[in-house]
Amino acid sequence: MTKPPHISVKHFCPFCSHVCETFEALKAHVLSEHQSESVPTPEGLIRLTVNGQLYQVNVEPEWTLYDLIHDKMGLTGTKTFCDRGACGSCTVIMDGRAILSCMTLAIECGGKSVETVEAIARGNPVLIEKYAEHHAMQCGYCTPGFVVTAKALLDRNLSPTEDEIKEALAGNLCRCGTYPQHPKTILEAASSLSDLAVHSDPKGSGPAEPTPAAGPRKS
Repeated sequence: MTKPPHISVKHFCPFCSHVCETFEALKAHVLSEHQSESVPTPEGLIRLTVNGQLYQVNVEPEWTLYDLIHDKMGLTGTKTFCDRGACGSCTVIMDGRAILSCMTLAIECGGKSVETVEAIARGNPVLIEKYAEHHAMQCGYCTPGFVVTAKALLDRNLSPTEDEIKEALAGNLCRCGTYPQHPKTILEAASSLSDLAVHSDPKGSGPAEPTPAAGPRKS
């Protein structure tokens, strides 16, 4: 009867990757060299805020932000259509900017703040209502991407021109051809939101001066 092969086990220090032959040697090394240091963050562990809630999650290196929010967190309002960063249906807002979640690695989103269409539906009913009022959708698959891009634009510029709206939406594709409805929808939403801002300001100063906004970033 043959003996099983001997398996050599190495123990790596999580602080400096020093190799120890035994676990006891590893403990002695850590206590001697790193006792005053904070425990390092495990590989793949990130903290990010999604729709106002802080999450701590373990992610794989190949996961995209879309994989994380749609498949792992269950926020299925965000869609993927082309999976190549060309259609805009996966758009989310990260740190105030519209980005393509299918082209963004989740591992790079530590410390970021992400807003999806679910948060917009709860917090910005005016924009959603105007989209429904103007029938700015048919099959609806691309609609979340349009809505999120519009929200990012209005957050930065509450008085956009039609050309600015078209430029912001340039990265969003619609196979049903609803393009003519989006500018008028967003213009009316901007007008309604501006009125709300004025009425909510006791000094009547109205919204701040607008700044230009870009559409979803291609990478």
